[in-house]
Parts: sequence; structure tokens; C-alpha cells
Amino acid sequence: MGVRSRQISAPPARVADSVRDVGHTARNLAALVAIFLVVGVSTSVAGAAGRQRTYSTPATAPLATAIDDPTLFGGSEKANAFERTRAAGATYARLIVYWRAIAPSTPPAGFVATDPTSPGYSWAGTDAVVEAAQAAGLTPILDIVLPPAWAYDTPPSGVNGGSPKVADLRDFATALATHYNGLTSGAPSGHVFQVWNEPNLSLNLSPVTASSYRAMVNAVADSVHAVDPSNLVVAVGLDPFGHKKTKNQEWYSIRPLAFMRSLLCLSKGSHPHATCDDPIHFDVWSHHPYTYGGPFGRAKIVDDVELGDLPKMRAVLKAGVRLNHVVSANPVQFWVTEFGWDTNPPRKHAASLSLAARWTAESLHQMWLSGVSLVTWFLLEDYPRSSSFQSGLFFHTSSLENARAKPVRTAFRFPFVAYLHHSTVSVWGRVATSDKQLVTVQRRHGKKGRWRTVALVRSNDYGIFKATLKLTASKKDWLRAIATGSGKSLAFSLTVPHHPNIAP
Repeated sequence: MGVRSRQISAPPARVADSVRDVGHTARNLAALVAIFLVVGVSTSVAGAAGRQRTYSTPATAPLATAIDDPTLFGGSEKANAFERTRAAGATYARLIVYWRAIAPSTPPAGFVATDPTSPGYSWAGTDAVVEAAQAAGLTPILDIVLPPAWAYDTPPSGVNGGSPKVADLRDFATALATHYNGLTSGAPSGHVFQVWNEPNLSLNLSPVTASSYRAMVNAVADSVHAVDPSNLVVAVGLDPFGHKKTKNQEWYSIRPLAFMRSLLCLSKGSHPHATCDDPIHFDVWSHHPYTYGGPFGRAKIVDDVELGDLPKMRAVLKAGVRLNHVVSANPVQFWVTEFGWDTNPPRKHAASLSLAARWTAESLHQMWLSGVSLVTWFLLEDYPRSSSFQSGLFFHTSSLENARAKPVRTAFRFPFVAYLHHSTVSVWGRVATSDKQLVTVQRRHGKKGRWRTVALVRSNDYGIFKATLKLTASKKDWLRAIATGSGKSLAFSLTVPHHPNIAP
């Protein structure tokens, strides 16, 4: 619910006209008194508003949001799911494109893999998902996974995922980009393409090698850029942790920074140098920074990357761009294409609902500070209680129509943080409408005090607002933000809570 200021005013010219027309009756005298009372109230309201300092936010990097929920987005409730995604302030939806569901199980005679109209291709299921996302005002991120059996170079083995033939992947990427180029009759459009999911994890790609994944990314980039140079290619989306293969565990993963350096042909150290001469073509670098112990957590093991390590990853990305090992026609972006906090309830030993909500706002802030311009939340709705995935913005129900929102949903839609300093309070947030707004910042002393306006902050073109308020405050104070079209943010305590070492 937006907040609108009610203005009462009486222009001086109208007051003068009233004075000239006033007679000597008691009725007219009462009217004259009423006019001046209105003028007095107006002056009083304007004076009170004028005492609140207005801060302006300079131009900053953007922060867009997305949601990833493979079950809901691909199911019968997808239209409602996408509407709720957009209502949560997101402007993107990450959609899994199952290559094997589109391509024929056995290529028929005359099959042309680069031609989306070739007999054997089946687009209807994916079209319905992409169309529903766009109808809700969302930009789809089309993430290619799982080739058909005939397109494997290394077949899956046990729990490990195998790897595709690069030539077949190149052909499918051409068909995919052509089908969704906005020119094919009856097909929706899509212009953002992600290459696999967590390719440093053998469950998804095996064997895990940077060279094979580099070839995959270059094949997709060459294809989709040939169809439309403005198409975006998203690389990696890395698992944040490394895992060694053991006698009792078939799967393994390469630590993300080690995989990244190998992929970008970079050495270790604060001033990396080239270790090979094999450029990689992409427009967006992505990571999945699941974290232990809250939004400021850092990895305990070298080359793992949690939220607190994102600046290290960004530095490596910048080095790759600087040495021309990353090729893109546009400035390379840094995205998060999967992230979330589980909550208790429903998952025991997860963060409480209130703590998870605070962590959500703080995580968005920390990712933005680290140069991330898009954050994808996993999930829209919790999975059933039998699952360990309980990071939804809504609790699970049999019907999404009846799903109850968690506080996390408000923090994701309208993130707001406030931190106490010696004689100031720094605030940051993003309005749900992602545009210019006049944001009201209010303070409350204690949990049950009265809310009082302490500042006004103008958000910039991206809806980002930030300021350092000259404000005498204490740890017992709470702050919140209010904006038209966004409603009220969650109250944010100036007391820093204990951050338990909860596992993601």
C-alpha cells in the first residue's frame, strides 16, 4: 500500500478575494476565520515536512532480481507462479531448458539440428513456459541442460552427469536462439541464454574440466550471437564449494575460484598473469554463493566462494577482462543465478523467519556492493516438508493460490538495511518498483514505540536509495522505509543479531 501525502493549501490570491467579498454577518466572519485556519494548517504541515532533510541518491549500479522455481514454473500453476514472481519485485525468471525434451530421442531422417522447424523438434512445452513468463512481464533466462542420449560425448555414469558433444550443443543453441528470436511465427522471444548449471560439479558435468566447459560456452556464444548480436550469454553459475571424490562418494566438485582461474587462463595471486591463450566468449559471469552463518560469511577453505568472498571473484573476473581472456561486445556483468535462505519453519535448524528476512535484505545489499547486478532467488514456494529445499518466499501448500508469504518475501521485494555508526546511521534499499521515488525513512525506539519520520531519500533511476543520515540513535532503535508502490519495508533493528553458523 503506497503512502500519499495529503496537501491542504489556499493560494494567497484566493484569500484576498475572500476578504473583499466578506460582509459583516456572523456567517461571513466565520467563513473568513475558516479560510485562515486552513492556511495556518497548510503552513504548519509544510513546515513540519520542511524540517526533514531530503537526501538524493547518485547514479549507481542497478540491482535486478529474478526467481528460479523449476517445479512451479513448469507445472500447471505456472501462470500464477509468474504473476507472484513479478509481484515480488522480480523482473527476470530463470527457466530450465531441457534439451532432451525439445530434441528428438532419435533424430529422424533429414533432421537438421540447426533448424528449429526441422521435424523431430518439439517446442510446445517450453513455449508455454516462456510465453507465461513474458505475459507476467518477466525476462526469461533460458538455461540449457541435459542433452538427449545421442548428443553425449561422455555418457552419464552413476550419479555423474556426463558431458555433451560440443558440435551438437552448437547446433542446438542455433536452433534455440533462432526459435526465440522474436521473428518465428507464434513463438515467444528470449534473448538471455545460460550454459549449463554448476559445471564445476560432476553431478551436472563430468569429467569436470575447464577446457571442455570453455568449448561449450564458446559454441553457444558463437551460435546465439550469430542469430542476434544483442543476445546475452551467461557462463557458469558455480557451486560455491569444492568436494573431493571419496570411496563412499562418487561425485565431486572443483573449488569455484580454482575452476574460474583455469577457465579464464589466469594464475593465482593479486596480480594474475596469463597461463594459456584460450579466450572464452560470454557476456555475464554467474555464481551461486550459498553461505554458512549469514550474509557476511566467508569461506573457510581457500578457493571456495561464499557471500563474503564475492569481491575476490569479481577481481578475478576483472583480471580476465583486462587481459582480453573474456570476449564480449558489452561490459561483462556479474550475476547470481541461484541463492536463498532456508527458514525454520519448516526446516529445523535453519534461520528463524525474522532472521532469514534480515539476512535476505543484507544479502541483497552485500551482493550489490560486490558488483552483482542481478540476484536470482531459489525458490518461489517451499518444497514439501520431505524435501531439504525450504527457501521459498511462500510456505508450501497444495495450491499456490492459498500460499502464505514469509517475511522473506517482503525483504526480497523491498530490501532495506540500516547500520549504526558513531553519530550517523547509513541506510540502503531498493524500491519494489525499481524507479525514482521519494522514500520516507522512519525510526521507532524499541519494539513498540511510535514511528517518526527522520529523513526523506530520493531513489535513483534503478530504484536504489542510499544515504548517511545525521541521526542520533541507539541500538534499541529500529528503522524502516516507505515508498509509493512498495508499501513498508520490514523494520530493521540497529542491534546486530548473533549470526549462528547455519548451513545453507
